[in-house]
Amino acid sequence: MTIPTLEFHDGNCIPQLGFGVWQITGGRTVPTVAAALEAGYRHIDTAPAYGNERGVGKAIRDSGIARHDLFVVTKLDTSDMGRARAALEHSLEELGLEHVDLYLIHWPVPRHRLRFAAWEAMQQAQSDGLVRSIGVSNFTETYLQELVDLGGAVPVVNQVECHPGYQQRALQHYAAELGIATEAYSPLGMGSGPKHATVARIAEQHSRTPAQVILRWHLQQGRIAIPKTATPFRIVENLALTGFALSAADMAAIDSLNTGRYLGWDPEHV
Repeated sequence: MTIPTLEFHDGNCIPQLGFGVWQITGGRTVPTVAAALEAGYRHIDTAPAYGNERGVGKAIRDSGIARHDLFVVTKLDTSDMGRARAALEHSLEELGLEHVDLYLIHWPVPRHRLRFAAWEAMQQAQSDGLVRSIGVSNFTETYLQELVDLGGAVPVVNQVECHPGYQQRALQHYAAELGIATEAYSPLGMGSGPKHATVARIAEQHSRTPAQVILRWHLQQGRIAIPKTATPFRIVENLALTGFALSAADMAAIDSLNTGRYLGWDPEHV
């Protein structure tokens, strides 16, 4: 399938559906990422904290896919806030790449003022061609505004937990007003979303899987989504999002599943 793209405010475009590799480590990394690339994914999301950048890089090289056809994302680890440039260069070495398409501050870290210096270093890295776009992950409204108030670059994206049970609507609206796109990690609610009776009913009506319905919901609301799976048939299945569209009633029904409870970690306490 042709994966739709979303244009950032800096003019760069990102495939709206990506492949997340959190918890895919060791000997599973290369074959899993290779399977995703073979299936048609061109957006791969990794991080030093995942311990798999080297494997991701090998899978990319082995794929034979032209670099300009790929969108590679990695992140600045909390422990590296004070050495952002060196951390980025190490990630590039692990990945075997000359640049990444998107570099994110992984966590805002309350009371960690070094994130401001890190953001300045990331802007310089962008100017130097080591990254094409820069953004953040797990930032609340307060932390987003702090970066904007610095007067430099505005993040192109905020990658956050987002799924039918935890939609973070206020945060998404706030980010959108600043021109910041929202990218959903754990877009299926760590497996909880597809189990909901409402999602199952909509999936049956469209002759689709519950996971496909939720991912379609994300895309139709203008989000980027990065589902993660190491199961071969699900890797392929999650890409099959063309040929159907959710109605306004379908979208509203999924919207109604919001509980406001996160499944991962609270950015204020990590």
